[in-house]
Amino acid sequence: MIRRTPNRTPQAAMLFAAGFGTRMAPLTQDRPKPLIPVAGRPLIDHALDLVRPLGLARIVANLHYRAEMLEAHLAPLGVRTSVETPEILDTGGGLRQALPLLGPGPVFTLNSDAIWSGPNPLELLRAVWDGNRMDALLIGIAPERALGHKGAGDFTADAEGRVLARGPGLIYGGAQILTPTLLDQVPDRVFSLNRVWDLMQARGRLFVLEYPGQWCDVGHPGGIALAESLLAETYV
Repeated sequence: MIRRTPNRTPQAAMLFAAGFGTRMAPLTQDRPKPLIPVAGRPLIDHALDLVRPLGLARIVANLHYRAEMLEAHLAPLGVRTSVETPEILDTGGGLRQALPLLGPGPVFTLNSDAIWSGPNPLELLRAVWDGNRMDALLIGIAPERALGHKGAGDFTADAEGRVLARGPGLIYGGAQILTPTLLDQVPDRVFSLNRVWDLMQARGRLFVLEYPGQWCDVGHPGGIALAESLLAETYV
């Protein structure tokens, strides 16, 4: 069980919204994946529903594919944007580029292609975040609670939540708190946060928190119907 020690909590959130949505084709031919409707609302609006209750000072989204469409949608919502050009920077490079907009200290990051049923995962992360011993705290989903996901899992952890190995186990749910200081240790401009997690794991400071509700991967067309069914059950 992860126990919380009072310390500085994040004041900013990064929404990952720059991807090409290749798995979601052909629905992404005329729009970016975060604008695909699920239960009558764009995917990214469902993600914002999780961020808004936190009362954060800054919300930022990274953009690349059809950036102008997302920018037009997000600007009226008060979301600042970090446009990646000429190339997409992946999660690590994208987060590093956005740091001037996010400000100092730890940040929430959230993928915009999942639907959650249960407690707000970001509030769960904030409740147990301990920056004195954690470089990152990730949400993990038990395979039996994950809809629309076929992988074997991403992390195994000890009783305290410290990640022991990368591989079959909890599925990364796309939500985390991360201290971005180790981003500067990766020399490349384009890189995945997996490389930063490896550095954190080597330091014994990568943790995962198991989510008690259900989660649906909406990265492919089949996930839309699953997500809408999950939302319908949630609001019955």
